[in-house]
Amino acid sequence: MGGIKVLVIDDSAFNRRTIVDMLTSSPDIEVVGTAVDGEDGIKKLSKLKPDVITIDLEMPVMDGFSFIRMSMATMPVPIVVVSSKKDDVNVFKALDLGAVDFIPKPTAAISTKLYNIKSDLIDKVINASLTKLSSVQNRIQKFKESDIFEKKMDDSDKVCSDIFNFNSKKLIEVVAIGSSTGGPSALKNLFSVLPVNLDVAVVVSQHMPAGFTASFSQRLNESSEYLIKEASDGEPLEKGKVLVAPGGKHLAFKRSGDTIVTKLEKENDNDKNVPSVNNMFKSIAKIFRAKALGVILTGMGADGRDGVVSMSLTGGKIIAESKETSVVFGMPNEAIKTGRVHKIVPLDKISDTIISICSESKN
Repeated sequence: MGGIKVLVIDDSAFNRRTIVDMLTSSPDIEVVGTAVDGEDGIKKLSKLKPDVITIDLEMPVMDGFSFIRMSMATMPVPIVVVSSKKDDVNVFKALDLGAVDFIPKPTAAISTKLYNIKSDLIDKVINASLTKLSSVQNRIQKFKESDIFEKKMDDSDKVCSDIFNFNSKKLIEVVAIGSSTGGPSALKNLFSVLPVNLDVAVVVSQHMPAGFTASFSQRLNESSEYLIKEASDGEPLEKGKVLVAPGGKHLAFKRSGDTIVTKLEKENDNDKNVPSVNNMFKSIAKIFRAKALGVILTGMGADGRDGVVSMSLTGGKIIAESKETSVVFGMPNEAIKTGRVHKIVPLDKISDTIISICSESKN
């Protein structure tokens, strides 16, 4: 047998069997072993040398968090969390510790509904096998060094500026950011250092399922000067506020008098990514035209490529994360190949690049 070698860790025998069945249905994947908890997983990690690990979080003896810490410190392997939807906050803790992606179980109970995640699970395992672990480890180290985990911002100190008047003379009014695999940690890193006095609104589309983006936004909010929240329909864009596309919805925009407000759109049956970076960028291009700055961060696939072209054709500028720091260089690379990207920089230089472009617009 060949393909991507996977170790499955889950304390439920039913879940282990089901996950193994789903993964082995792909000719690209070989399940080399299973483990009943984190301690069992650590024992099998060095012996089986998997390419990817799937893991539950809540387990007896050793939970998923302890396993992720130990494996990232001793024998790093790309980890995909397969956990209950009620564990939304825990999922982001796992991503902070080094997991590269997650997929929610349809229900917390033992159920054949688990088979509903088959296609998504296979895709995420294949994607995880292509991740650049050195970038994941570097981000974990930077979080520790900068004490981002401990930084808490009081929302009462976050005052948004004027709601945008679309007739203003500013050349850059909005920064639109798209990301996928590796995006949660990249966004946390970016918003922990991006200054709020840029005098722009910020919008984000991160590939994430419904039910998780509210908690994700709150975690970003806790370590940023910006007021960061999940976008609601008809919400005005404001300076000093970041609106995150809700999972399961596309984030678009429309005029409402002299202001710009959000327009949440339902997914179509043929949509591959919801929320879609392409959809957001194309809407930004129509509304803001040359007054927009797009940013493509780490992610698998080509979402954002067409949107980058749309933004460029209407005069917008584009920044792409470089290969050296991308956990997955798929989305940035596809954007770069369009020939429409203005700056290609590592993650730790993206904040400075945004500042530079927005400052130029004031001259």
